[in-house]
Amino acid sequence: MAFELGVYHFGELTPDPTTGAMMNPGVHLRHLVEQATVADQVGLDVFGVGEHHRTDFAVSAPAVVLAAMAQATDNIKLSSAVTVLSSDDPVRVFQQFATVDLLSEGRAEIIAGRGSYTESFPLFGYELSQYNELFAEKLDLLLKLRDENPINWEGQLRAPLIDGDVTPRPDRQIPVWIAVGGTPASVVRAAKLGLPLSLAIIGGSYQQFEPFVDLYRRAAAEFGHDPKKLAVSIASPGFVDTSKQTALDTSYPYFQAGWMQNHHQRGNGVPMPRRAYEAQATTAGAFFLGGPQEIIDKTMAQYELFHHDRIMIQMGFGNVPQKDMLRSIEILGTEVAPVVRKEIESLKSSEK
Repeated sequence: MAFELGVYHFGELTPDPTTGAMMNPGVHLRHLVEQATVADQVGLDVFGVGEHHRTDFAVSAPAVVLAAMAQATDNIKLSSAVTVLSSDDPVRVFQQFATVDLLSEGRAEIIAGRGSYTESFPLFGYELSQYNELFAEKLDLLLKLRDENPINWEGQLRAPLIDGDVTPRPDRQIPVWIAVGGTPASVVRAAKLGLPLSLAIIGGSYQQFEPFVDLYRRAAAEFGHDPKKLAVSIASPGFVDTSKQTALDTSYPYFQAGWMQNHHQRGNGVPMPRRAYEAQATTAGAFFLGGPQEIIDKTMAQYELFHHDRIMIQMGFGNVPQKDMLRSIEILGTEVAPVVRKEIESLKSSEK
């Protein structure tokens, strides 16, 4: 596949770090649709939307938001980021994303994960003690739903399906990626199933994740899959602006606010000093923070290490103002993406 660049957003509702004002969820949802529209217009490849079941996030139903984006865009792929499959019904997940896929004429994707935010488990009547078992069983069902209709299936944690007629049916097989945050067992699961890997790198040095990509490809080969046909995506926070200094100055107050307020432990996030944030903008840091050249350089450095197929930037975490978000997306699409695609294509050609 050609190298892809995309953006994703959790839809967090972070109080403004200056005024303390909280954005209305409806306004924020419409902002996300506008961001996807601009991302499509400037030629980015993917726009992803997260799923959280708390009052400090606007998006609990990503498929609904993606359906709105489908009507406002023409070419960009529309993905969850991620679908908390462990606490959802795979039948409904399949139906919702099949609907998005039909509305968008074949642009829907699912990134399935276990969920690092766990509020959805008690909300929908699931036991956290079955965290791993729920994901494994529901992923098995979701993948069978892609391939079979009517479907016959039986598990341990859900009622069986006997000649289940699950509709609508998309015109193609919807891509299902596995989201991984650094757990070797999850990497091996994706490899065993022959599913593409979405690797979240949200801190530290990205070089420390090379063993996970190597494990994925080695395990895939051992399970009989061709590693060259399995895609790898790197997902990290970031912000792109006209210069590195502007990117840092614009995004840091909002990132720090989001890091504190929208943390897994609701309002108990660990403070990130400005110097620590700036460290993530260095060549070795995990974040895509900087002007166009810094983002190009980091993407190429990562490509030399991972030989991956896609980057997804969690742009402007903490509710960076919309005008700044749209500028950042435009710069990524017009000044970064064309250069990265050209350089990676040149590298691929020289390796043949």
